[in-house]
Amino acid sequence: MKRSQWIRELVEILALTLLIFLVVRFVIQSYRVDGPSMEPGLVNNEFVMVNKVSYLFHEPARGDVIVFHWPQDTTKDFIKRIIGVPGDTIATDREHVMVNGKVLNEPYISTPSNPEGRTWKVPAGEYFVMGDNRPVSDDSRSWGFVPKDYIVGKASIVFWPLQNLHFINTYPDVFKDIPAPK
Repeated sequence: MKRSQWIRELVEILALTLLIFLVVRFVIQSYRVDGPSMEPGLVNNEFVMVNKVSYLFHEPARGDVIVFHWPQDTTKDFIKRIIGVPGDTIATDREHVMVNGKVLNEPYISTPSNPEGRTWKVPAGEYFVMGDNRPVSDDSRSWGFVPKDYIVGKASIVFWPLQNLHFINTYPDVFKDIPAPK
């Protein structure tokens, strides 16, 4: 093989490697679950794959598990479940969450727990999120809404440790009968 042909092939391989790296870097990201706020579905030190382009094609939906920049300190990323979308009215009592007047039957939570009964109206372009481990979750109940542009992406798959490999359930049946926001 000629030296110039060998150099050309090496440059092509490096360019292709760089292209694949850049596409992967801007399309998916890994995220390490930090803490117990999403138990029992996601546990501390699991790694999830985050689809960073999912919301280019559709809006975030109730039930989606998202990674986002924490509105109180955007250098920190959190992972939580979307409970309310723009226009929704979220209400809580000590054991229940209601969206637009409908009580959610939430099989994904560890224990029903809300420190107090409150009501929130989700503003345009923002989302109401909660952790699945309600007694210990630091979420929209205490610090407010997540702006859409703070969302990194949708968590889709737990990929590490390997024995925990699974798709993340969004529980569409829990949210299917929620009335439209008023």
